[in-house]
Amino acid sequence: MIGGVVRELVAYAARRGLSIHGAHLPDPYLGYYEHAQARIWYSLDLTRAERRVVVAHELGHARYGHTCDSPREERQADRFAAQLLIRPRDYEQAERVSADAHAIAEELNVTPRLVEVYRVHCLHQIKPLLSHA
Repeated sequence: MIGGVVRELVAYAARRGLSIHGAHLPDPYLGYYEHAQARIWYSLDLTRAERRVVVAHELGHARYGHTCDSPREERQADRFAAQLLIRPRDYEQAERVSADAHAIAEELNVTPRLVEVYRVHCLHQIKPLLSHA
């Protein structure tokens, strides 16, 4: 781990010309994306799982070129983070042990909120494919 952020996320960012930095951010910031500087910031006060989710969320803002924080852009960044951090097979295995979002989040090293985002915005895309298997 580099500063509490998984190496894969740092490598993903670097391939896209982005840098990731940790800092003690003022409330209420958990992280943010500076478009003009191609820089992502995350709060050093976050847990490891929270850092992963925040950085992935900010990578979503970068991916889509967001320059403001509209509700639509926040949802898009959340969906991006869920798809980036949660693999369908890993989710399926975790859900077989427990359907509880907190238990799944702990198993997948993400936040319960990201598990809910995944359930709402990503699972519906998979279910039709599974019904034909």
